[in-house]
Order: sequence, then C-alpha cells, then structure tokens
Amino acid sequence: MFEAIKELILKYPRIIIHRHKNPDGDAMGAQIGLKHILKDSFPTKEIYVVGDSNARYAFMEDGGMDTLSDTLYQGALAIILDTSAKALISDDRYPLADATARMDHHIFCEKIADVEVTDTSYESCCSLVAAFAMECGLTVSPIAAKSLYTGMITDSGRFRYDSTSSQTFRIAAFLMERKFDTADIYRNLYADELHFIQLRAKFTLKINTTPHRVAYIYTTKEEAAGYHADTFTLSRGMVNVMSDIRGIDSWVNFTESEDGVLCEIRSGRYNINPIAVKYGGGGHAKASGATLKNREEAMLLLEDLNSLSKENTNES
Repeated sequence: MFEAIKELILKYPRIIIHRHKNPDGDAMGAQIGLKHILKDSFPTKEIYVVGDSNARYAFMEDGGMDTLSDTLYQGALAIILDTSAKALISDDRYPLADATARMDHHIFCEKIADVEVTDTSYESCCSLVAAFAMECGLTVSPIAAKSLYTGMITDSGRFRYDSTSSQTFRIAAFLMERKFDTADIYRNLYADELHFIQLRAKFTLKINTTPHRVAYIYTTKEEAAGYHADTFTLSRGMVNVMSDIRGIDSWVNFTESEDGVLCEIRSGRYNINPIAVKYGGGGHAKASGATLKNREEAMLLLEDLNSLSKENTNES
C-alpha cells in the first residue's frame, strides 16, 4: 500500500512534513513520529516539520516546529498527514515542493497530493504511519513510538471508540515493544489543572437539547473571551462534555472565533459526516467538524442533526 510514498521518500533529499491546523494529538503524534522514523531510517536526509502549535500537546517530546524559507521547498518532498481537505492544511506552501504525498485516515473529500494513501480502517493517522513503518521495515525509535501511541490514544478515545479494531491493538503492541512510559502519556493527557475542570463544569451547565435529543453548546465570542482559554480547548476540548448522556446519540459544540463559528460534531450511533461536508467540513463518520460563517448557519446545521435524529428514531 505504501510503495509509491516510499519511492518518493527515497528519491528526495529533503522532506517537509505538514498536517492540519489546530493540531490534535493524532496530528502532532503522526508528524513527530514520522519525522523521527525518517531521520533514523535515512540519516543523510533533511527532515522538517511545519505548522501551528497547540499548548495542550506541548508535553510531547521534540514537538517544536521548524521555521523554513520558501527556497527550502525547491527540490523537496512535502508530506501531508491527517488532513482531508486543502483548506485545513497548516502552512499552505506545500505546493511549492517538487512532489507531494499524503497519508490520511479521514473520509476522502478531495485529492490533495501527487501520491495519496487514505484508509479509513485506521482509527488514527498515527496508526497509519506506524503501519507504513512496519510494512517498509523502517526504524521506529522509542520517541517515534511514544508519539504515535499518544495519537492513537487520543483519536481512539483511549481505545473506546468503535473505530478501534484488532488492527489497532496489533499496531499498539508493536509500538509498546519500544519501551516508553505510557503512564507519562496518560498523566499529561488526562490530569487537568483545577481551572480546566471548573471550565468543563461551566460547559456542562450550558448543555441544551433539540426536540429530537441532539445535545449542543453555543459559545459566543464574548463568552469565549471571558473563559481565558485557547480556541482549541473551548471547541474540541469541550465537545465531549456532552458524551455519555443517556438518550443522547449526537452532540455538537459551536464556538465563535475570528475564523468563524467552529463546529465539532460527534455521534455514538449515526453517520454525521455528510452533514459536516454539506457545510464545508469533513472528518469521520461519527466525529467530524466544520467552520461556519455565522450563528444562523450553525442553527441550520443543528436542525440537520435534529432531522437526522428524528429520521432514525422514526425508523427504530
């Protein structure tokens, strides 16, 4: 499956690794993991990582991004990870590279690169990158393994989500053979500061439901400013305060920002991805997102989720 990407990697002396904006644990883990796999397997090559940052994952070793001039893209290969659409790529200079490749586990939205491997059977892009290393016989160091395992944890919900499969555990076992501290990962991911726990409590009190049991939270710019937290925390970090509510099968978190209304959609039963795509977003069948123009558009999306729930309730 990875032959064409491996050929490009062998061909180019300089490789620049991109991923999506507002990175989560999977995007960061895949990027850091692939960086070290390539550096250790091909020590004469120049390997760089680019993009924005997320303080939530500052604990990840060697997570700093490189600052590159445009000229470094000349004669280089750009690899895009964990990204389903061009608009989502952090650092849009990837077309300056001589060649491009993508590895992704999201539902396919559009062609991005010259060579692409997209496979939704993987619960995370980190798992896909690990499979690439395994199939191609590449070196996976403890730091690479720890980074990839971190992304697998976050995108599988600690191996709870139904995207988790026997393949997931085979790859996790391969990574764990590299002897890194899993307890350190869990401490950093799930031990929260008091103010964050209090923030979750505030968001819990904001939960509303539609007539057909879709839970939602809407945060205005003014409210967001008062929380003194970054946008990622308020948007993706808070969406799952609505998970595990009995009788709620879908939930959505709306957050007003400078870029528009950020929308994180989740479901325990239904494929909500077509709704996200309808509004210019994408992702997975049960976990997708989009950036909307305004509150009015957010309410239209919410009504679509309400209708989806109504249709499935009537069918059952």
